Amino acid sequence: MKHIEIINGPNLNLTGRREPEIYGSVTMEQYLDELRQSFPEVQIGYYQSNVEGEIINRIHEVGFSADGIIINAGGYSHTSVALHDALAAVPAPAIEVHLSNIFAREEYRHHSLLTSACRGIICGLGLKGYELAVNALLTDSKK
Repeated sequence: MKHIEIINGPNLNLTGRREPEIYGSVTMEQYLDELRQSFPEVQIGYYQSNVEGEIINRIHEVGFSADGIIINAGGYSHTSVALHDALAAVPAPAIEVHLSNIFAREEYRHHSLLTSACRGIICGLGLKGYELAVNALLTDSKK
């Protein structure tokens, strides 16, 4: 069985309640149930923290054993060299996901420090981005 770990950063624990016009009205817990049902052959782990160091620790914990990481680092995407370095240090391929279209938002969100450590980036498609990332990791020929 494949193991894909979803790691979410700050404020994503409020998905479904926070700014629903941007992030939607479905909670991450609700969506995870749907996602796991869609991919019964995949063990989909989930971790969320508002603390940068805890996210780095989780990348280190799963990055040597998971078949892939889906990372939505929230605001840390635009500020954290340390998260970039953690993703670059582990062999698990990573896909970066953003619920909103970061390129249609404030200019400071237009650049992610994580992207160069990831296989790809999916943004602006809401929670559907996680499903697309799972598919990408399952069909990634570079693994």
